[in-house]
Amino acid sequence: MATEIRIPKLGFSMEVGTLAEWLVPDGADVTEGQDIYALENDKSTQEVESPATGKLKIIVSTTGEEYPVGELIGTIE
Repeated sequence: MATEIRIPKLGFSMEVGTLAEWLVPDGADVTEGQDIYALENDKSTQEVESPATGKLKIIVSTTGEEYPVGELIGTIE
């Protein structure tokens, strides 16, 4: 079963985040805890860790765009 990667809520009032960049390419093997993408909000940029070990499948590849908290952007197979 795939593990979902969603835009996290990094602050109390955060409603959207900007997907700054993927740090790992689509199809790459990742390990739990590895930084896989950078997320910007109105105050900072933060690298987000993989929630699981497996193969990354990027669903949302467009960087520089805002996405709502909870938006599905990828999976770990």
